[in-house]
Amino acid sequence: MSSSPDLACDIAHFAASLSYDDLPPAVIEAVKTNILDTLSCALAGSSAEGIAEVADLVLGWGGQPEASVFVLGGKVPAHHAAWLNSGMAHARDYDDTHDAAILHAGVSTVPAAIAAAQLRGGLSGRELIVAVAAGLEVMCRLGVAVEVDIVESGFIYSSLLGYFAATVAAGRVLCLDETQMLNALGIVYSSVAGNHQVTRDASLMKRLQPGLAAQAALVAVQLASRGIRGAQHVFEGADGFFRVYLRGRASAARFRQDLGQRYELLNLSYKPYPCCRDTHSSIDAALTARIQDSRSVAEIESVRVGVTGPGYQMVCVPEPVRQAPKTIVEAQFSIPFTVAAALIDGAPTIGHFTDEGVRRADILALAGRVHPYVDKEIDRDWSRFVTPARVDVRYRDGTEVSVRVDYPKGHPRHLMTAAEFTAKTADCATYAAASLAPDSAGRLAAAAIGLDQTTDVDDLLNAMS
Repeated sequence: MSSSPDLACDIAHFAASLSYDDLPPAVIEAVKTNILDTLSCALAGSSAEGIAEVADLVLGWGGQPEASVFVLGGKVPAHHAAWLNSGMAHARDYDDTHDAAILHAGVSTVPAAIAAAQLRGGLSGRELIVAVAAGLEVMCRLGVAVEVDIVESGFIYSSLLGYFAATVAAGRVLCLDETQMLNALGIVYSSVAGNHQVTRDASLMKRLQPGLAAQAALVAVQLASRGIRGAQHVFEGADGFFRVYLRGRASAARFRQDLGQRYELLNLSYKPYPCCRDTHSSIDAALTARIQDSRSVAEIESVRVGVTGPGYQMVCVPEPVRQAPKTIVEAQFSIPFTVAAALIDGAPTIGHFTDEGVRRADILALAGRVHPYVDKEIDRDWSRFVTPARVDVRYRDGTEVSVRVDYPKGHPRHLMTAAEFTAKTADCATYAAASLAPDSAGRLAAAAIGLDQTTDVDDLLNAMS
């Protein structure tokens, strides 16, 4: 164990001392975008499979009415609200992604911060922005510091690292000092979990794991505020997170570099399609191929899709399952299904990932002719990254259309437009589990855009109920 202070000390200092005036304008705007996108996804996720069951469980437990349940209404203990609301935000697989770290940053951070805000009461929009900025930055920096990919480690980093990010965000809302923040990080370390097997088995726990991180964070910060001491050498200790979970393959130096001066959260991407980010480059390539040759899909003989090795493991195997998904999660994590949907209909929407959508005979028929493989060149250059894709569409007359996409739509180098964000929020609102006012999407967007002028973050929630 190093004699120097643990990385947790740096994180605690950063989170406890960060102020609104420290944040560059671009970071403030990026945080507001992340909050809006996360809450938009929660609107649609409120009606997704598995959420009603969790809501029934949480509302049945009852308890102190501390924080609101998004869309469905009612108040429950803050840690339960954080879990359920995070599940909603992640359920449609429509939420943000850091394409280099391969993780979702807002899905644990934002619901945890909002639940803590209601627990505290009267939190201003600027204070929420600072808390979410701290959580997102810790999440993204931890993600790029990790040197082992998801498939090799067996962990999903959205949940695994989300424990620390959500704790930082919730702790900042509750005004933990540096010592308390360090203890909160040490306390939540006792809960850290989140596996990749849920994706392989198309388990609904895929959408609920990040919420467990948000839930544990609310417990940790409240324990820390009451004087409970947590582990102190959280990351670099003899049995710290880096050794126990990541086989020592993580760079604390990379995390620390320019902390508070350069913001990694600015590299977050946003999703134009409600499915695994590792399918998005192939979707974009398929959409381009569709424009280049508009012949009927009936004339397509086969489609080959080249991706990285980790990308192949994530969204292509077992190939027979990905070519004929039977569940929504299997379809969300299937290059054959998503490419077929794009070639037939254009950009995939929430409707493609419903019980009816995954049974569509025309999409399944074409998906059976989509054959993914590991492209050696792409794998060599891009292995630790959301995968680029090379799509080759071969027609029955022998002609081919070939398209390669390195940066999928929504990446900082390939941004979504303001109109596309507006359309996404509106689309999400139509899938809300409760009937919302016709102007709900617009009100939510306006509340997020004006968050830095808001005296109470409850304004955000009023547009979601």
